[in-house]
Amino acid sequence: MRVGIEVGGTFTDIVAVDGSRVEVAKVPSTPHSPDIGAYAAIGAAGLDVGAIADLVHGSTVATNAILERKGARVAFVTTSGFRDILFLQRHDRRNIYDLRYAKPAPPVARRDCFVVAERIDAAGNVILPLDEAAIGRDLLPALAAGGYDAVAICLLSAYAAPAHEQRLEALIAAALPGLRIACSHVVAREFREYERAATTTLSAYVQPVIDRYLDRFEATLARAGFRGHFSVMQSNGGRLPATAMRQTAITALFSGPAAGVVGAIRQAARSDRGNLITFDMGGTSTDVSLVVDGAASLAPETEIDGLPIRTPVLDIVSVGAGGGSLVWIDDGGMLRVGPRSAGAVPGPACYGLGGTEPTVTDAHLVRGTIRADAFLGGTMKLDADRAHAAFAPIAARLGTDVAGAAAAAIRLTVANIVRAMQLVSTERGRDPRDYVLLPFGGAGPLLAAEIAEELGVPEILVPPNPGVISALGLLSADYVKIAGVTRRMKLDDTAPAGLRESFAIFQAQAEGEFRAMGLHGALDFTLSADMRFVGQAFEIPVEIDPGLLPRLTAADLAERFTAAHRRVYFHGGEPGRRVEIVGLRLGVRRRLEALPAFREHPTALSPPASVPVRVGSATVAARMIAAAALPPGMAVTGPALVEGYSSSLWVPPRWSARRDEQGNIIMRGTAA
Repeated sequence: MRVGIEVGGTFTDIVAVDGSRVEVAKVPSTPHSPDIGAYAAIGAAGLDVGAIADLVHGSTVATNAILERKGARVAFVTTSGFRDILFLQRHDRRNIYDLRYAKPAPPVARRDCFVVAERIDAAGNVILPLDEAAIGRDLLPALAAGGYDAVAICLLSAYAAPAHEQRLEALIAAALPGLRIACSHVVAREFREYERAATTTLSAYVQPVIDRYLDRFEATLARAGFRGHFSVMQSNGGRLPATAMRQTAITALFSGPAAGVVGAIRQAARSDRGNLITFDMGGTSTDVSLVVDGAASLAPETEIDGLPIRTPVLDIVSVGAGGGSLVWIDDGGMLRVGPRSAGAVPGPACYGLGGTEPTVTDAHLVRGTIRADAFLGGTMKLDADRAHAAFAPIAARLGTDVAGAAAAAIRLTVANIVRAMQLVSTERGRDPRDYVLLPFGGAGPLLAAEIAEELGVPEILVPPNPGVISALGLLSADYVKIAGVTRRMKLDDTAPAGLRESFAIFQAQAEGEFRAMGLHGALDFTLSADMRFVGQAFEIPVEIDPGLLPRLTAADLAERFTAAHRRVYFHGGEPGRRVEIVGLRLGVRRRLEALPAFREHPTALSPPASVPVRVGSATVAARMIAAAALPPGMAVTGPALVEGYSSSLWVPPRWSARRDEQGNIIMRGTAA
């Protein structure tokens, strides 16, 4: 049995595959201790823990630890003269007209920042040896007295030569064996000191939190008889064994959104759709990604709470527009949706758990696109009266009725999501009309048609059980490791040889690491070079097929760079201008066997023939159809509501829906 468990802000989802049998379930998340909700999901699906051979997990534990500033007590150690690098940051200003603007606060206080005497230059040459005597006299006693859980080491130019970091790590480990240590040459072996220091510090900040969480969850599983393989999802769209994640927890920061994209790609491929705009609308946010030819783009860096994280992540744009996003009116009298969320506790007003403020979920209940007695297949009852009461103050401020206020909130939510989709499509030279819209998450299919109309997207693909696609993505994810390293070289006749040498070293290291993790079998490798014109401040990734390395020439590299530059900036640069390579991104993948077909989860509900739904200023009778009862080939014309266990699909007027042989529902607009 293979099981994927994804912990979201509002619900924890599970997908279990045992031969041809597929089980799905959703349970409320438990923010105070997410492992409780994760284990509860196993019980809700009726699984025998001892029968689970492969368990894949994705959670928001690391993300929440940073956002809520509930990470470990960390010490930061760097080269003498660079103590304040985490506070100086970059000389940018996010809000130039904000007189109270303050830079993002790092997760360590200045009193917890220490320096050591040493210096290595950018070429890896030792300028000043590591002063071990001063370390024993000053640093080690300070660390011992500080009560720290972890230490982050980021020495100048350690990306070029890590010897001093390695020696400092050994000295600290010998003197303080219980202290967790994160080194920059392991976490982010790339230049740009501030980004490398911030990433290493955040990794140390969340590592003890992740360790404790995994310890609790693994202990609970072991007591229940679990003896299988346990792995954790990464932000790059691949998984790694949980033991490997204990060194680089920062790579699991956005595991949930990444898993959703992987699951969406996998399901769309069954229907031969490879160019996608995916959007995962869950309880707290909507995550949008662009997929080209069946592959999502990787971004070399992301940020959280204003702090940079230099680790490969799937290129995902998030907006605070989820089912639990609060609907409110600002001081200027304008209607707003998000970014604050009701979350799992207290949740939307209609949950009856203490929430009183209106949310997007309440708006759908008022509009009629969610039925109060059919939420999660009827296992969770909603309170329509509470939803109406929550929207009453909004309606009074707007001078409309409650249904009109709810409809306005939904229109604004659509606008917010459309804006996020434009960021990943039109603003990057991609026409959204050339892509298929793929909604998932508990709330995504309810807004898909309205979003597609705004973007001009002609086709929508809705997977079966869209509310648990992120959990499906966990099971679909291969084992992946991506290493970014700084390699400075001019684009001349020596560059291809330098690429071949670096790739050979990485290939040997990756094969050894995967064997050590018990991951045997064939491995696939990828290579991209970060390239730029000499004098530019930023670079663009250029994909290189490792199979072409033996015959690669400098002219080939120049041609690939020009094409990539033209795709991003719409021009190929000045003829004859010098080009350089500043870094390499090397990936290794261990592929897993394909999963069986994913089918709609049946429910015991018998929906009515129709339900009233607010469309514009009118109320229409929408045909009701159980998602599990919709056979392949059957066409449904709007207005209609296709109701499933994990999510429902709204088919507005002038739209039609048809399930294909792969279990996906294909929606297209029709003539007015």
